[in-house]
Amino acid sequence: MFLRMLIEIGILALVIRSQALQSGNWDKCKNVKAGVSQKVTNLRGKMNEQNLQAYVVPTGDFHLSEFVSDYDQRRAYISGFTGSMGTAVITQDQSALWTVGKYFLQAETELTCDWILMKEREPGVPTIEEWLGQQHTTSGVYRVGASPYFLGIKTWLNMRDQLKSSGIDLIAVNEDLVDKIWTQDRPEVPKSMLHTVGKYAGVSREDKISNVREMMSQKNIDAVLVTMLDETAWLFNLRGADITGLVNDPFFFSVAIVTQDKVKLFVTDHFSKLSNQLEGYNGTLAEYLHTSETGDCTSMGNKCVEVLEYDFTKIIQEVVLLSQNDTIRKILLSYFCNYAVYSYIPVDKVVVDNTPVTLIKTRKNPTEVQGMTNCHVRDAAALARFATKLEKGVLAGENWTEISAAAELTRFRSLQDLNRGVSFESISATGSNAAVIHYFPTESSNTRISLGETYLIDSGGQYLDGTTDVTRTFFWGEEPSSFIKECYTRVLMGQINLATAVWVKGLYGRDIDAWARQPLFDIGLQYRHGTGHGIGAYLSVHEGPGRISNYHARFDWDIPLDENMFYSDEPGYYQPKQFGIRLENIVYVKKVDTKYTMDDVTMLGLETITLFPYEPHLIDYDLLSDKHISWLNEYNARTLDTVGSLLKEQGDMEAYRWVEKRSKLIKRESTTSSSSIYLPNLIYIFLLSFMAGFKI
Repeated sequence: MFLRMLIEIGILALVIRSQALQSGNWDKCKNVKAGVSQKVTNLRGKMNEQNLQAYVVPTGDFHLSEFVSDYDQRRAYISGFTGSMGTAVITQDQSALWTVGKYFLQAETELTCDWILMKEREPGVPTIEEWLGQQHTTSGVYRVGASPYFLGIKTWLNMRDQLKSSGIDLIAVNEDLVDKIWTQDRPEVPKSMLHTVGKYAGVSREDKISNVREMMSQKNIDAVLVTMLDETAWLFNLRGADITGLVNDPFFFSVAIVTQDKVKLFVTDHFSKLSNQLEGYNGTLAEYLHTSETGDCTSMGNKCVEVLEYDFTKIIQEVVLLSQNDTIRKILLSYFCNYAVYSYIPVDKVVVDNTPVTLIKTRKNPTEVQGMTNCHVRDAAALARFATKLEKGVLAGENWTEISAAAELTRFRSLQDLNRGVSFESISATGSNAAVIHYFPTESSNTRISLGETYLIDSGGQYLDGTTDVTRTFFWGEEPSSFIKECYTRVLMGQINLATAVWVKGLYGRDIDAWARQPLFDIGLQYRHGTGHGIGAYLSVHEGPGRISNYHARFDWDIPLDENMFYSDEPGYYQPKQFGIRLENIVYVKKVDTKYTMDDVTMLGLETITLFPYEPHLIDYDLLSDKHISWLNEYNARTLDTVGSLLKEQGDMEAYRWVEKRSKLIKRESTTSSSSIYLPNLIYIFLLSFMAGFKI
């Protein structure tokens, strides 16, 4: 018996070592004695109470948000990994975490040695279901628990079916086990006050609801359950501050139900919110929503929105009542609705699709397009003032760190009109830290910004008229290596390639993604993240359902690129433990006039609205084509004209000169250019002709 135990321990050690080697954690862990955290031990105790041999802890909240409130950081609590994408799985003897490429280095840093890092999509790395199937064979895993409130419909159904094929049951745990053990030092449920977007919405709440109902009629939908937080915020032209931290999405915990004759809205602390003055509106929230102070719509007219308390149990009760209503034949749920809600609706009544709200929201109205354009100019002015001060300080030997630089940029943004804070915590990274794609500096990792290293800052602001997200990579001091220059230049080439792309309407973002990657592909390099994400208008810094990415799998909710959709254009390159480079602009889709036209064919392209200079020290101009040079010259001229003019208005001539210096006309210096060979050749021909007595 003892010998068998030793053999099993030895086999387990070899498995863990093999997986650690595969995940890149072995160097960190080989001389460290792995110990199980008390949190994991407590969770296993709860698993035993329900006869579960494994438990799945996803990132999402009730709304399957990409970024969750501090209260909902269940996966971060149990694992220590703080990235926005990842799933933890705990068995009785192992703990594993799955995440995507942009978080590999961060996960290796944050996970302790008792965790196995599973690098999704890497060769030889099993999926969660495959791994649990292995555990069924080796460790007797036959009941896997998870909360249906925090997993999406398709994720749950796929996991259930795949586990069943391995002889494993997926058990719905309605009272989440992490919630049961996270009883101390847990942040409170957010209950932020609300404010309106006002004139910057472009379309009134009433008209938005009318537009949603019109699309419902076209799709033969009787009710829409709106569970995504950016959708409820957009639909009612309201904003809050319930999602703060790494990302500051101006959302509030809410769910809405829209039928052809009623609208219901669930919000936290609803009595208090209804009676309080609504910021940006001359009245209370109750008056704004045409409802009573209790939220009841009796005798309040057809514009009334019934307001109820946000509570999982009450929301489910309303869903059940809705599904039992004989006049409601089809109920539409978003792809990002959780499985718990889905499970209470009869199969013949439920439709899972993109909601009318998200389809209308993603195509910005004219007011939103103008607002997004305007706020990016003000944001660039803040970034220019910051970059001027930072460069001057670093060159002078001042002690600038990743954290102090990010704080100073936040201060400059706060001085701009209509600013409502940052859109996310700045990714402020120097040297090797920049190789971590989504690195956020902490007190323990905070590094001084030095000469002779790349400094990458990915940051953004929230404004009443829009949301910004911009990345630039700087370099000061000694001459950068030829490798760093080539990498930066090829990233820039990729960004310009995408910015100048023209395609037939109907293509998806994945169909144009390779334009941005091709310059890096040419020399055998790549980046492990998408090229472009959607971005909201004073909403989410990551907005769906569209995206520009062939790095990820195809999703059911993907939609073709269309006019007035806004995306990021952000190729990059990351050399592990050395440096990182990323360049990010925001672009929007528009119709393009072409030399020739065809019947029933519309050509689309991109307009870049981020206007901020590039780093001249890092550009190898010999690698750029004439098309790249032409685009850069036009871009620089537009930047100086718009951002430079605003800096003059704000009285910051030092920042204006900083922008001016980096926005100069680019001229080829190569001896093969027409400007360097045309005139000497003419002179040479003239002399030969003259000597030969020829007439020219």
